[in-house]
Amino acid sequence: SHALYPYIHALYPYIHTSMPVTLPGYFCNASFLFLFQLRTMFFPPNVSLKVLGNHTEFQRVASLLQDTVDFDIDANASVFETNIRVVGGLLSAHLLAGRGGMELEPGWPCSGPLLRMAEDAARKLLPAFQTPSGMPYGTVNLLSGVSPTETPVTCTAGVGTFILEFATLSRLTGDATFEKAARQALRALWKTRSDIGLVGNHINILSLKWVAQDAGIGAGVDSYFEYLVKGAIMLQDEELLNMFLEYDRAIQNYTRFDDWYLWVQMHRGTVSMPVFQSLEAFWPGLQSLLGNLDSAVRTFQNYYSVWRQFGGLPEFYSIPQGYTVDKREGYPLRPELIESAMYLFRATGDHTYLQLGLDALESIEKITRTPCGYASVKDVRDHALDNRMESFFLAETIKYLYLLFDPAHFLHGGGAEGDGSWEAGGEDGQCVLGAGGFIFNTEAHPLDPAALHCCSQHAAERRALTQGPPPGQSQTQDPPPGLSQPQGPSPGQSQTQDPPPGLSQPQGPSPGQSVFLSSGWRRFNIKKICVADSALNSPADGQLIVSWSGDQLSHLSFYNMSTFDIFSRFRRFQYFFLHFWPFLSMLSFLLLTVYLSPGQETLRFGKAFREQTELVTSSEDLMSE
Repeated sequence: SHALYPYIHALYPYIHTSMPVTLPGYFCNASFLFLFQLRTMFFPPNVSLKVLGNHTEFQRVASLLQDTVDFDIDANASVFETNIRVVGGLLSAHLLAGRGGMELEPGWPCSGPLLRMAEDAARKLLPAFQTPSGMPYGTVNLLSGVSPTETPVTCTAGVGTFILEFATLSRLTGDATFEKAARQALRALWKTRSDIGLVGNHINILSLKWVAQDAGIGAGVDSYFEYLVKGAIMLQDEELLNMFLEYDRAIQNYTRFDDWYLWVQMHRGTVSMPVFQSLEAFWPGLQSLLGNLDSAVRTFQNYYSVWRQFGGLPEFYSIPQGYTVDKREGYPLRPELIESAMYLFRATGDHTYLQLGLDALESIEKITRTPCGYASVKDVRDHALDNRMESFFLAETIKYLYLLFDPAHFLHGGGAEGDGSWEAGGEDGQCVLGAGGFIFNTEAHPLDPAALHCCSQHAAERRALTQGPPPGQSQTQDPPPGLSQPQGPSPGQSQTQDPPPGLSQPQGPSPGQSVFLSSGWRRFNIKKICVADSALNSPADGQLIVSWSGDQLSHLSFYNMSTFDIFSRFRRFQYFFLHFWPFLSMLSFLLLTVYLSPGQETLRFGKAFREQTELVTSSEDLMSE
């Protein structure tokens, strides 16, 4: 509240990335530079209101947005920032509207005023994507489109950070234009990587030439990698996952040194900047989503050591010198290290990450608190303050801190039926929504994959009713974009209950095959599905597991354990027969030999045999789960 209400009273009706914090009262001066004069300043913090449980203020702000926002103005806007803050914030607020106590339209989450606002905002960005390559310009005029004098040079993240918001829009509204634009940009960017598999920092979207050829995981690139991983999870998309895994191999080979990640020349792999940037602190959390916990933990400890050295993360930190970089000594209350702590605590249960959260709370409260909010640290060496508070402090830093210390929050998933962690949605309430597995965009706005599946299914059903199948095509439902068409049983395979439309027939994953999470339906009898790393021969740690009981979803959460395959009865018998037959044959021979030899040895061996049999039986029971 100390940070939020000055932000609201000082900045409305402007949107900006920061506000002054040293002026008295709530009447902070608004004569600063702003991105565009628009009554949308609530987008970054509004979702935080719901996450923190302030439903009354969430409802008031959402209603105010609907009554006052107009995107038809003559102003230039960052395509990247408008997408992650405005479009992402509106989509998240729309998906959380039911939990926030707002009145919902029939058919929600596939319709609603906040969803229509998000669509209007995104349409203002589409002219930026009208390029030969499909890569967007960095800036667009909300009224007239792209200026003829607009520079074609943009950063890598400015090209590859749209798939979460645009795919969510497409699948909620049924308009594939947005997801198509985001995918085209991703594929065009993928084709420009170097011979050693790296991408640079800035690219000319017309000539496709790299202007800045430094390759790393920090500023200008970070959210591109983040969206490949999160897009793969949210959309069950192997193409995105394979893109990231290919990049990750190059990143580990060329940029990683002693669990630090340096900047290298994208074509040669030689070190160009041996520095750690505070924006890179998201990486351990991202690695944890893929189950790479050992690497994530070691890298996090390196970053945490910098925090303990200064009481915050400087923007740049020289790894060889172990100190700050000139003119990059500030700490603007960034969220990335706290974000990684939240993910790693969920994955490991290690209280080291809670200690980081406590350190962050104490540092922010003791060092940065001012009469009008919380100020950015101008210099971590002496804790001098700057006269500004960044909006991501409200949208991300506070939110991740809150979620770090609230393991039972609905955004983490895993609630029990009836505790409010789930809700019904879609036509006639046929979809299970909010059961867990929320995906955070790069501005920490949570998106619900179940809602995307729900609306995609409703759209497919409506098309089937109104249009019917094309001539010569059987009567089936179209799957959502990016999902495979259901396959019928193969010869000799028994007929089982049909899976939800858009998924292939449930079978055990073969070596190297990914089984992706799909949610948003009720009738599905398979008990558990694991999110597996397609580069491995078995599922990795950090899986997102769905449990079903009868025809109802019973549990959904991240687990950090070695998971197991889904065996049919035949495959269980085959597995047991192939692996244990030699052992059982030898055991039978020895048992027969001892049995024919009278005496006490028979009794002792019989006891050992019974214990071994119980062990084998327990192992088989474990596999059957």
